[in-house]
Amino acid sequence: MKHFQTIAELYTINGFPPPENPLLGLVTFDDIRGCVFAHTEFTMGFYKIALKKIKSGTVMYGKTKYDHDNGSMFFLKPNQIIRMNDLELTERGFMIYIDEDYLIGHPLHEAIKKYGYFDYEANEALHLSPKEEEIIWDVFDKIRHEYNNNQDDYSKDIMLSHIESILKYAQRFYKRQFLNRAVLSGTITSRFSEILKCYFESGNLEKNGLPTVTYMASQLSLSARYLSDLLRQENGKAALEHIHIALVKEAKNILMSTDKTVAETAYQLGFENPPYFSRLFKKEVGLTPTEYREKFLN
Repeated sequence: MKHFQTIAELYTINGFPPPENPLLGLVTFDDIRGCVFAHTEFTMGFYKIALKKIKSGTVMYGKTKYDHDNGSMFFLKPNQIIRMNDLELTERGFMIYIDEDYLIGHPLHEAIKKYGYFDYEANEALHLSPKEEEIIWDVFDKIRHEYNNNQDDYSKDIMLSHIESILKYAQRFYKRQFLNRAVLSGTITSRFSEILKCYFESGNLEKNGLPTVTYMASQLSLSARYLSDLLRQENGKAALEHIHIALVKEAKNILMSTDKTVAETAYQLGFENPPYFSRLFKKEVGLTPTEYREKFLN
């Protein structure tokens, strides 16, 4: 699989016009005649922010497919696998390539890692409304103007500030998408709870141990990061917190309806370490399992 270590290498191999800055690349699709890449499967050693409209074909990041035909944004961190098949894009779109070295000395060097959507999958792209797309293009045009205007000592800070504005707008627009998704497909919280219930009832806790966030996300056809962000948007709690709450609820039932010891309860719930189970129980309930049983049975 081809790996592009630098932005300059990606530009050269794909026949793009030379970048104005070796650590920061801006490309609009009309600049590269429809965005035809020399490789259909590759990784990159730098960040990518893109606004695309796919006319035909598919794009895959990791193992998930994207084939949406409206204006949508993608956010890729270094070393993610990209696959493209028979891809044809409309002319209006852009790509921003950012080498991590370009961020050194700027607050965005650390801040960019906090934007969870860089860990989303392709089918979780940000689908923009016409108004949102207009806002993003306005900010991109400011970056492009600075990029092509004889860069000086101020250019880097100005462009990174605008790039961060795009990231902040994307965070806002994703929240809107989370809300719309809940309306269209039912709350993720209820579906998440139903999957957990089935997992418990099937005996998977004892056979396979605690369900992971990754497992739960796969059951919902989501990435783990997207699932947690979506749940947090719905009710303020991340996916792992929901798993813990469900486990504690099940633990309460066992403690109240059986004579099993705390250790036996922990093992039944998939915990390999009973002390860890007790700490988690106390964190959620405010009492240890033993204290809880004694309080309600005496």
